[in-house]
Amino acid sequence: MSDELNETGPIDYIVVEFPGSRMTGEGLPLLVDLVDRGIIRILDLVFIRKETDGSVTGIELADLTGDGQLDLAVFEGASSGLLDEEDIANAGAVLAPGSSAGILVYENAWAGPLAAALRRGGGRLVADGRIPVQAILASLEAAEGKDGS
Repeated sequence: MSDELNETGPIDYIVVEFPGSRMTGEGLPLLVDLVDRGIIRILDLVFIRKETDGSVTGIELADLTGDGQLDLAVFEGASSGLLDEEDIANAGAVLAPGSSAGILVYENAWAGPLAAALRRGGGRLVADGRIPVQAILASLEAAEGKDGS
């Protein structure tokens, strides 16, 4: 295994829907900060729109915030090949008509050295997962209800 691949952190993806195609760009500086600090590495970033007729089209990198600057120019050309047309179609299938979405494939760069050290020590990943924020909030609300708080 090459050293670069051995040091690669876990790779995740997210699809973020913007109902009514209302994108403010508010999260973009935070995404850039994560990249600049080496916490994540962007592998693929694609924006799509689901038309009212159900067709899915790509959205060019653009001035999402209306300030006259390309908000995503720093990520232009971010394409590893991991995200293909079928993935884009699957993401589009879950969108509401008239909505847009960002599809992001990223490496958790912070975890690469840890993962490599664990593998060198004989460790192997046997399970992983995510707990959605909504599930955590529901659990906390339920716990508060039990306490009478």
